[in-house]
Amino acid sequence: MTDHPLRILVVDDDPGLRRSTSLLLAEEGHEVSTAAHGEEGLEQARQMGPDVILADVRMPVMDGMAFLQAYREEGGRAPVIMTTAYGSMELAVKAMKAGAYDYLPKPFGRDELVLTLRKAQERERLRAEVSRLRAHLPVRERYGEVVARSPVMIRVIEMLEKVAPHPTSVLLTGPTGTGKELLARLLHKESPWSEGPFVAVNCGAVPENLLESEFFGHARGAFSGADREREGLLEAAREGTLFLDEVGELPESLQVKLLRALQEREIRRLGETRSRPVHFRLVSATNRSLPEEVEGGGFREDLYFRLAVVTLEIPPLRERPEDIPSLVAHLLERLGTRLHRRVEGVEGPAMECLLAYAWPGNVREMENVLERALILTEGPRIRLSELPLEVRGGEGADPIPTTFGPELSVKTHAARLERALIQEALERTGGHRGQAAELLELSDRALRYKIRDYGLSDEAE
Repeated sequence: MTDHPLRILVVDDDPGLRRSTSLLLAEEGHEVSTAAHGEEGLEQARQMGPDVILADVRMPVMDGMAFLQAYREEGGRAPVIMTTAYGSMELAVKAMKAGAYDYLPKPFGRDELVLTLRKAQERERLRAEVSRLRAHLPVRERYGEVVARSPVMIRVIEMLEKVAPHPTSVLLTGPTGTGKELLARLLHKESPWSEGPFVAVNCGAVPENLLESEFFGHARGAFSGADREREGLLEAAREGTLFLDEVGELPESLQVKLLRALQEREIRRLGETRSRPVHFRLVSATNRSLPEEVEGGGFREDLYFRLAVVTLEIPPLRERPEDIPSLVAHLLERLGTRLHRRVEGVEGPAMECLLAYAWPGNVREMENVLERALILTEGPRIRLSELPLEVRGGEGADPIPTTFGPELSVKTHAARLERALIQEALERTGGHRGQAAELLELSDRALRYKIRDYGLSDEAE
């Protein structure tokens, strides 16, 4: 007998098997409910909240694969054990890939069934224990790379914790460099999909002619150069999390196909005629305003609603100064490990500058600044003189810089130079955004995003 009684749901179209399995499980002390097909099984699952489900692969009305997919989409987390007759092993393997815990070939005996239930019960016990221990970890250990000390970031984390257990799609918004991928990884870690893969793709970095193959995979010979079959990102993320970074960069042709895949939970590789089921947690991120993109016709409204069931907005670093001291300590510790250089911290005047600076490049810029300072410093603490000139200038609102200090990294200085150019253009035009956009050779929409991201003012129109 297993450790304690379980609530077990048996979904099978064979009344004789339902009866015999129910008797066997009842003799083991378990509470049993039965259903004759998948739709009835879903209704029973909603009512009883089973600990374990036994589901036949082949059934009328709704078969075992469709039941498994629908149950997971509704947020069901109980282990699903598929039962299959001899000759249906290929379906059983597909079910495992689609998220089933295990399978039992028919006919199965008492010992086989009890052993499989014990394994499922032990896995759930370990998962519950991990969740309990994680809940009692100090914030820094629990959230890893994410630093949340400010009220605004704590609210983001609290919302993330609420949505993590559910299959709901999440959209992360915020300026570049705020750590959207870190939050996506935290969402994955805190979710029931944490044992599956975390598959991240930058939608703006994949050439448009390769996007469909990257997302959906292809058959051998599907196009010139396709010398072998290849699974796409949506398949690779099964039973895990698919993270679409810069999702606003997707071309409209792929938006249509992605929407269809999300609606039907299946994909078709290029060059194939059969569909393959896919099931994953979807998290997207963008530094754009997708509602404005929808209004302007650049992004499909129906796809936006699919992606943004829950939206978490990550504030820029300038709006959460309470996070800066802890973030500095965290980054110095991580950088010190990578660079084999250790410091005790930052001197008072240097910390004052770090707190006063606007951080247009957000956390990513801070990491670059601290890495440079850590390399230059010879003392136990980072001094004011070891910070870049623009950071020492406080808000970083100086005219366009003509000297850059010893570091000439384009990546490091690009955001600061762009901010200074935009500010200069706004000052020259009296805050007229249209005229400033012409001077900068930017579209009005692009300038609007950058003004928002850099925290600049354009009161005149």
